[in-house]
Amino acid sequence: MSHHTRPVKVVPDPPPRGDARRERWREHREARRAEFVEATVRAIGQHGADVGMDEIAAEAGVSKPVLYRHFHDKSDLYVAVGEWGTELLMQRLAPEIAADGSPNERIRRMLDAYLGVLEQYPDLYRFVVRRTFTDKPVRSDPVTAEKTEIANSLSRLLGEYLRALGLDSGGVEPWAHGLVGMVQASGDWWLERQSMSRDDLTDYLTRIIWHAIDGVLRSGGIVLDPDEPLEPSTGLRLITDTGGGS
Repeated sequence: MSHHTRPVKVVPDPPPRGDARRERWREHREARRAEFVEATVRAIGQHGADVGMDEIAAEAGVSKPVLYRHFHDKSDLYVAVGEWGTELLMQRLAPEIAADGSPNERIRRMLDAYLGVLEQYPDLYRFVVRRTFTDKPVRSDPVTAEKTEIANSLSRLLGEYLRALGLDSGGVEPWAHGLVGMVQASGDWWLERQSMSRDDLTDYLTRIIWHAIDGVLRSGGIVLDPDEPLEPSTGLRLITDTGGGS
């Protein structure tokens, strides 16, 4: 007499209902916060950098108490808007930092992406930089975080090139932070003055930044053509100044 045993179907234990509810509630709160941040960005675009909570609540279609249920205070909302701006900027910059091309092309594209965000969201930039909306010290400064993130990406790129050229890359971090600070200060000036076109400012800054890079390279005995592609992974097109000049 044969015995047939049925395979046992293993059913995983369902997650505890309390945990599932907490996870759904957390996701809901994050989604609502994101909606309110985007409503704040729209309100800033309509009312300027001095927008108030009443105008933000109206744009979001809720009352102020509902906003305050999702943000501890105005400073919490300010930080969230700053983080939104930083994420947007890095989405525009990251492909340009990674893209191929000559030094001048790459510098120009990065500058154009940065200035393009300022031109598209001038009041959002003023809102974040001026910090007049905050009602107490913030837990993190979005402007500092943004500058650090851009400078870190730039220092990795500069370090890669300098090492490929056999030069000391020890100074790339302060160098990158200095370049980012210069571009930000120039962008501040341009946003308020508008006395030259975005293209002209991009051209001027491209020239300044290239000459700074060129000076460092020449001090190491290397002369590059800024309009020739320079790719460490595929070989470097360069003129090596081994004779110390003519």
